[in-house]
Amino acid sequence: MKKKYILPTLLILQIVLLQILKSYPEVTERYYSNGLYQWIAAISRTVFGKVPFSIGDIIYFILVITLLRWLYKNRKTWRINWKDNLLKIVSIFSVTYFLFHLLWAINYYRVPLYKKMAIERKYSEEQLITFTKKLINKTNEIHHQIVSNDSVKVTFPYTEQQIFDKNIDGYKNLSSQYPFFSYEHPSIKKSLISTPLTYMGFSGYLNPFTGEAQVNDRVPLYNFPTTACHEMAHQIGYASESEANFIGYLASIKNNDMYFKFSGYSFALKHCLNVLEKMEEGKSKTLLPLINKGIRKNFKESHEFWESHQTFIEPGFKFFYDNFLKFNSQKDGLESYSKFVDLMVNYYKYKPL
Repeated sequence: MKKKYILPTLLILQIVLLQILKSYPEVTERYYSNGLYQWIAAISRTVFGKVPFSIGDIIYFILVITLLRWLYKNRKTWRINWKDNLLKIVSIFSVTYFLFHLLWAINYYRVPLYKKMAIERKYSEEQLITFTKKLINKTNEIHHQIVSNDSVKVTFPYTEQQIFDKNIDGYKNLSSQYPFFSYEHPSIKKSLISTPLTYMGFSGYLNPFTGEAQVNDRVPLYNFPTTACHEMAHQIGYASESEANFIGYLASIKNNDMYFKFSGYSFALKHCLNVLEKMEEGKSKTLLPLINKGIRKNFKESHEFWESHQTFIEPGFKFFYDNFLKFNSQKDGLESYSKFVDLMVNYYKYKPL
């Protein structure tokens, strides 16, 4: 076989092997998620975590520039050498695909968290309404402890770096109850591409090649703790967006700081209201009067922030990411973000908030 066909052929082999691996989540859980990945994560986060800025963002920038430069230099050769050029692109993708999975993405195929924690997934609309009302009462309670005035929104007194540092406390408290949520070797950073992320509609992301948790530093600050905790959940090996949301929520409310509890509870409440609205249009609006005016002001702040940054490019990126998630065993795509409501409702079925 000619050398130029080796990497494209290996890409096909990788895809086949990953399809087989889907059928053996216990193997992935034991030997990768709780085995090899722990070493990879510890090394990458220890090395890159010491650098105060995002190495991953810089790598992405260099790669994009290099790709554009290569496309420009070879623009006149596509008709003549289209096959060789295509093989080069597929070869690069094959290597990237291999590193993406080796360094992090095999976690997509681990044992689902609901099985690991013995949590049911099904619930009725009545159960969701009951839970949402309890969540409203809890969020109102936390809000009142912070501002004492029901009509005043919560304003965070911390910097982004202080939030990153305090998030680790939440994970320490959470891991004392669930050791498999232990978080070590911090590598959490403000993304250098926060502005583009905003226009793409994303609050943050995990760089699978460097293990850095990247957080969009333009989002309203009250969203910051839970967003960072979500990305930290990806760092400890939970690839599913619904699971990362659930773990991020738990890490936020387990924090001793009331501002972090507010971030977690308000995050969960907003998702519950969104799911109710999807079940029946107008249903969530009947519960809005029960929520403190100050909390609704925080919700409005977040809504207006994202509305003011909507552009024609956002649907394109979300379409791509939706299909990316579906390709990686998250059949609900972007909808999987809200699927953590399934976990929450059933997690609290027999325990108080």
